[in-house]
Amino acid sequence: MATISLRKANTRLPPEVNRVLYVRNLPFNISSEEMYDIFGKYGAIRQIRIGTNRDTRGTAFVVYEDIYDAKTAVDHLSGFNVANRYLIVLYYQQAKMSKKFDAKKKEDEIQRMQEKYGIPATKDK
Repeated sequence: MATISLRKANTRLPPEVNRVLYVRNLPFNISSEEMYDIFGKYGAIRQIRIGTNRDTRGTAFVVYEDIYDAKTAVDHLSGFNVANRYLIVLYYQQAKMSKKFDAKKKEDEIQRMQEKYGIPATKDK
């Protein structure tokens, strides 16, 4: 219902709003079907990707067909309790995610160069 009123009013959405949601603090044993049940209530879902390896467990990406459905899901599911865990639902922002990976690449490159040229690694205080 809220989605229809957003569309009819031709509401201008904030720039960070998009169709791709990043979900954190999921139970490690959540299934795809459970994810579709929870997030499907707010609109048609194009895709759900659940993290399975050690670094990505407890996270997922949910891609909606419509941006207004994604906004409604964020509004309603942020803080939603699933198996005694409160979900953190955010809009996926590629620029922020890529910065994290770029920083890790730079740290690795510095470490390789230090090893190559025999410079002892310094520890931050």
